[in-house]
Amino acid sequence: MTDPDYGEAAVVALGANLPGRFASCSLLLDAAVARLAQEGLRVLACSGWWQSAAWPDPSQPSYLNGVALVETGRPPQDLLELLRGVERDFGRTEGFRNAPRTLDLDLIAFGQCVMETPDLILPHPRAAQRLFVVGPLAQIAPAWRHPVTGDTAADMTQYATVGRDAVPV
Repeated sequence: MTDPDYGEAAVVALGANLPGRFASCSLLLDAAVARLAQEGLRVLACSGWWQSAAWPDPSQPSYLNGVALVETGRPPQDLLELLRGVERDFGRTEGFRNAPRTLDLDLIAFGQCVMETPDLILPHPRAAQRLFVVGPLAQIAPAWRHPVTGDTAADMTQYATVGRDAVPV
């Protein structure tokens, strides 16, 4: 039997560089994944956590990042709103662009959906450039294919240019 490629799953990237009310960013991200399941998403797989320097300002606290593959009956926009609500519940506040944060949840892909609205672009337009996204994705679904380019997650790890210092912890 071959490993699933999770081609129809929604890809959610998780990240944090401030632990908020948790003892560590790792515990915060574990709680965030549990919360996704509590919100009715079926978590099919979750990567381990990867550490990388903050980008674009490495003087900020380093990040922990990972990826969860989920199934949902919700449409993409509703899933995005759910993710934003979870961020708020975990203490996320709006600051300056790329500011340190307690929780960042990005909808990277929604199956093979390709769409662009004022609030949502799928697949995420910069995800393939970020090793801290495609590395964790390749860890759990190396055969996952980008809906536009057709590149696999494993292939994308070779040419991601942002967060090249990202490593599993």
